[in-house]
Amino acid sequence: MILQDSNIPPRKTNKKRRIWLWVLMLFIFLGAALGGAYFASNSLTEKPVEKKQSEELITAKDKATIMIMGVDEREDDVGRSDTLMIASIDPKTNQASLLSVPRDTRVKIKGHGFDKVNAAYAYGKERLSQETVENLLGVNVDHYIIINTKSFKKIIDAVGGIDIDVPKRMHYEDPWDDDGGLIIDFHPGMQHMDGAKAVTYVRYRDEEGDLGRIRRQQDFVRAFMEKLVSPTIIPKLPAVIKEVMDSIETDLSVRQLLEFAGTLKESKHNGLKTDMVPGKPLYIEGISYWIPDLNKLRLTVADTLGVSLSGKYKTKMEADIREYENSIPAGASEVPASDTSIGRAKASDSSRNRRREETVDKEKRSSEDKKVERTERSRSEDREERSERSSREEIDRPARSQTTPTTDNSSPRSDDSTAPPTPSAGISKSR
Repeated sequence: MILQDSNIPPRKTNKKRRIWLWVLMLFIFLGAALGGAYFASNSLTEKPVEKKQSEELITAKDKATIMIMGVDEREDDVGRSDTLMIASIDPKTNQASLLSVPRDTRVKIKGHGFDKVNAAYAYGKERLSQETVENLLGVNVDHYIIINTKSFKKIIDAVGGIDIDVPKRMHYEDPWDDDGGLIIDFHPGMQHMDGAKAVTYVRYRDEEGDLGRIRRQQDFVRAFMEKLVSPTIIPKLPAVIKEVMDSIETDLSVRQLLEFAGTLKESKHNGLKTDMVPGKPLYIEGISYWIPDLNKLRLTVADTLGVSLSGKYKTKMEADIREYENSIPAGASEVPASDTSIGRAKASDSSRNRRREETVDKEKRSSEDKKVERTERSRSEDREERSERSSREEIDRPARSQTTPTTDNSSPRSDDSTAPPTPSAGISKSR
């Protein structure tokens, strides 16, 4: 029996189409990576039409603001935002900055009063989280990216793992962890981490609390950026793109995501600027919170975005600060040193950089002052030497004035010797 040819295209045709699709994606990614700044200025910085920009908030016209959330979702639990960062992308200057928001930050959540910022996701997912962050920072956030724990593992594995310098011994075990038990075990030094190890690294909390974890997460982001723009990643781009698109939830288009990666590549040479919401820990009704310094926070955000604050905005900011301060109960108290759940604030990158610049300037000024002092001392010594030499020459110079010898007749001399001659022309003065 002879089978007739089927009209269904053979499987290899579909395979070819898939291959060409990935090749096309690869070229798009490379093109975005090479010209990220150009494309970003035409797409990434465009404000989403479907999202209304609040006039009471700052709007970064030539920059893109993106909320990045790491969400720990479990079965029968909507989850909370375990990691929260705000990325600011400037394609014109090829710079990127990252502001971390501690998950215990006390904020006002619409419809729920004051609570920790990570609760906003449980109350209203990404929309309420974005609105809450906007009101905290005083700035319109353009886009969001949500990554859950499982997606994070896949993305790290897709890029072939991350190499990171572990600062110290890290060991922690929790057999009752909801995710099947948790074991964190790292030794200090350079370590290669796959997706599973990377998750435990960024989740680790020690005596430095959540703030220490934030600093390690920022270091991890830098290491991830280094890997993302390295030549070794190019052969893996199709798999990386697929994992990223399948693993995250975002309102960014594929093109915008690629432009985002391209701009990050260009900004690598300028370094990734990292900072954290300034503030202090505080106990309120037995619960520890991170209390933000709203004035310093909003001025820092405005400076990062290069926006001048209008009088209307400053009035609104002052009202927000008063409302926030009045909302803190009188019984609030300092967090004791024994409570390490939040941790203690350390200098941010920007603060350290400012202090480093001030130290360098101070040392430079001190060096210049010493140089000037040495120069003046040398000049003074030269003047003194010249003056002394001039004095010696004046003393040694023969006197040209003539004097007439006189004889003292008031007292007879016992010998025939005469009085010492008075210096006269042609006779040198003895010393």
